[in-house]
Amino acid sequence: MTEEVLIHTDGAAGVLSLNRPKAIHALTLPMVQAMTAALLQWRDDDAVKAVFIDHAAAPDGDPKLSRGFCSGGDINLLRHSVLSDGGVTGRQFFFEEYQLNHLIMTYAKPVIAFMDGITMGGGVGISGPATFRVATEATRLAMPETGIGLFPDVGGGWYLSRLKGRVGQYLALTGARLDGAECVWAGLATHYLPTAALAEAKRRIAETPDAITTVLHELSAVPPEPKIAAHAEEIERLFASDRYEDILAALAAEDSDFARATLASLATKSPQTCKVSLRQLAESLHLPDFAANMAMEYRIASRVLVRPDFAEGVRAVIVDKDNAPNWNPATAEGVTDELIDSIFAPLPANEEWTPL
Repeated sequence: MTEEVLIHTDGAAGVLSLNRPKAIHALTLPMVQAMTAALLQWRDDDAVKAVFIDHAAAPDGDPKLSRGFCSGGDINLLRHSVLSDGGVTGRQFFFEEYQLNHLIMTYAKPVIAFMDGITMGGGVGISGPATFRVATEATRLAMPETGIGLFPDVGGGWYLSRLKGRVGQYLALTGARLDGAECVWAGLATHYLPTAALAEAKRRIAETPDAITTVLHELSAVPPEPKIAAHAEEIERLFASDRYEDILAALAAEDSDFARATLASLATKSPQTCKVSLRQLAESLHLPDFAANMAMEYRIASRVLVRPDFAEGVRAVIVDKDNAPNWNPATAEGVTDELIDSIFAPLPANEEWTPL
């Protein structure tokens, strides 16, 4: 069986290369565990000065198999857990995935994530906490979870709530994709490099790990104009409220192509997890650190995983591909404050998430 994470050292760099090309490198629990083990080993290895997280090239050179950094967690495996074991293995995946996210965030050595291609969900989880986040012309970053009855987890509450204006709320609700230039504009990427320059960047950093900032600066390109910037004022105004019904009303009252397209997009999302996402981002802003954010997100994940919308959303979007989910509740008004409170409530003490 081919290893799903290629782990090795290159000069002074430890390298974690995701290697599930046919699944766009979607994360499985063994992949999470392998990455965590390597990071813990390298943490005390003086020969390793920096860590790269990237994706391996497809062995047959098929460009379609190299189109993504990481498409997220393996959603089909999570749905299978819900249907077969009541979500037990799904919760284990989230627990250990969040530990990996937190480990990267608090790592004492610089971590460089090369977000070349599709970077979604769990892919944001392993790149968002990196010291340096390199976007390219091929980057397509999104947190599309509300479309399958999930929410922007893996630290999404932390990152998205801290973006300029209300861009984070817009991304969390709509699952809109950002290209590399837009990632830099939003603050989700630290550098913009042409894909053709990545090999040189890795080579130079592995040789001179004390010069990461210089290397990335010298190899950076000027990104194109970020398309989302033209809508920043609209987003800040239309997504100003933390109440989902207010956002829907504001969009409905706005006579613009952007508002109409955004409202149509939201009509396909789970009302439950849209409300969850807005509260998640609002609460994250007041949490003391990333660990507290991940503990909150684990509580949410433990509940949302086994709510009806997740299995139904995956069925509609990924399994049957009819794109006609029957959300329950079906409307924003039907999602009560009591339901949201129950999703955010503390877990029993022995089930709460803890960092490594």
